[in-house]
Amino acid sequence: MTTLIKNAHLVDPANQTATQIGELCNIYIVGGRISAISRSLASINPAKTKIKKEIDAQGCYVLPGIIDLCARLREPGQEHTSNIKSETRAAVSGGITRMICPPDTFPVIDTPAMAHMIQDRANEAGYAKVHPLGALTLGLKGERLTDMAMLIDARCVGLSNALQSVENTLVMRRAMQYASTYGITVFLTPRDPWLQGNGVVHEGTISTMLGLPAIPEAAETVGVARDLALIETAGVTAHFDLISCRRSVFKINEAQKRNVPVTASVAIHHLLCTENDIGAFDTRYKVMPPFRTQKDRDGLINAVNGGQIAAICSDHQPHGADAKLAPFSEAAVGIAGLDTLLSLTYGLVKNGKINLHTAISALTINPAKIAGIAAGSLGIGDQADLCLFDPEEQWTLCDTNMKSNGRNSPFMNTPLQGKVKMTLIAGKTVYTEPFQK
Repeated sequence: MTTLIKNAHLVDPANQTATQIGELCNIYIVGGRISAISRSLASINPAKTKIKKEIDAQGCYVLPGIIDLCARLREPGQEHTSNIKSETRAAVSGGITRMICPPDTFPVIDTPAMAHMIQDRANEAGYAKVHPLGALTLGLKGERLTDMAMLIDARCVGLSNALQSVENTLVMRRAMQYASTYGITVFLTPRDPWLQGNGVVHEGTISTMLGLPAIPEAAETVGVARDLALIETAGVTAHFDLISCRRSVFKINEAQKRNVPVTASVAIHHLLCTENDIGAFDTRYKVMPPFRTQKDRDGLINAVNGGQIAAICSDHQPHGADAKLAPFSEAAVGIAGLDTLLSLTYGLVKNGKINLHTAISALTINPAKIAGIAAGSLGIGDQADLCLFDPEEQWTLCDTNMKSNGRNSPFMNTPLQGKVKMTLIAGKTVYTEPFQK
């Protein structure tokens, strides 16, 4: 049996495909995979099978399923906040079909059993697929290396020490050498723990005005410089996630020009917010790394356009409402971002900050390549992971329509541009809204 998506405005950067305004196509799905794409709406069904299901995508973009490179699901260990079922369900409502889960769960993902458990629970939930990162060091303590080969055999897509620094440079060098031997990608969140200290905001005018402990940009750039030196020495493939300042981009770009195998990503909120948004101690804007200056934000947007930053992620960190009620220095860190990742990114497109092809690449094929997973593409034979996205619909995130269990978003009650109407994984509908076109 065949599923037909008709009147589709296809946007698929992986295959250099984008139908023009007014140019539509039919997409045929057989056995969970793309079987044919017809540019002529009047053409005979090229799948040559009976159409079981028909979806009218008139007025919508058909996009590859979004791949989120950094999303915390709070399970295991913090199920009182969120869990795999609730957050993977929220993910598909935002067009996200695959998620990369950092290893800082409780317990840590430093054994194959933990990796298998997370994937099994996601499969049981039946929404977005979850790909865990294995821990680089046991317990994320930065002292002893994990059995990396076994973690990769358990289908971890890379290794990371999450937000915990590996302070011992020799341990980090050996970890990279070990990973290089097995062709494993190391995911790095660069920071110098001594420079970061107990800081909670960017070091600058705002930290001085509010009297809050500050984190200089050097805490990140020094971490980037150290890790780049080790990456080049070890010959390992590495990815820097959650880059927050433009000087980090300069260092990464210089290494990329010398063909050092390194990529970078940025959280969507760092493309939208600056230190000024903190206002009068607004804890909704407490994130790590912290929001930095207007020049940093503009530099990050330029880096996305220039390709130095390849991917945009949600850095999803759900919390209950009370977690942000403490004083700023003590409040929980992070934003619940699954519901809004695509809409916020498209808002940058609508405002002329990023072009459509670059934005969708940064959400689909680029993160798929970084994680080494077969996704992010809608070519013939590819798995039919996709979403229907109405670029003209405006909506407002609020308690009644937010799917994540987290309620810690600074974008609550903010008008958003573009709405996911339907999400399919392997040709199966996993999310849909009332969809009348």
